[in-house]
Amino acid sequence: DCRLVVMHSAQRDGIATRTGHLRPEDALDEIVRFFEARVSALRRSGVAADRLILDPGMGFFLSPAPETSLHVLSNLQKLKSALGLPLLVSVSRKSFLGATVGLPVKDLGPASLAAELHAIGNGAD
Repeated sequence: DCRLVVMHSAQRDGIATRTGHLRPEDALDEIVRFFEARVSALRRSGVAADRLILDPGMGFFLSPAPETSLHVLSNLQKLKSALGLPLLVSVSRKSFLGATVGLPVKDLGPASLAAELHAIGNGAD
């Protein structure tokens, strides 16, 4: 029995796209709605809930504005409480970190580590 990671994203014609300019104050509700629908469909298809891991899809999949990803990163416990499943968060060298600290991708190692530690402190598994 392998685990299944389900990542938040928007799709058009089967291709992942930006969700648009998801505002920080709307992000958590949108992510919860997305996962409620996906988890429900997976459960109806026979996938056990204990096999699921949820990924909020930081950066590109939320908004080009770094504030949205930062808001989600700081509120992971709310997502975890609302959804009741483990959260995987991958922020390594994401563009929202570069926009936040003003560094190119190649220099985002320390910012990535800080963001991952922040995620763990806020509920990421």
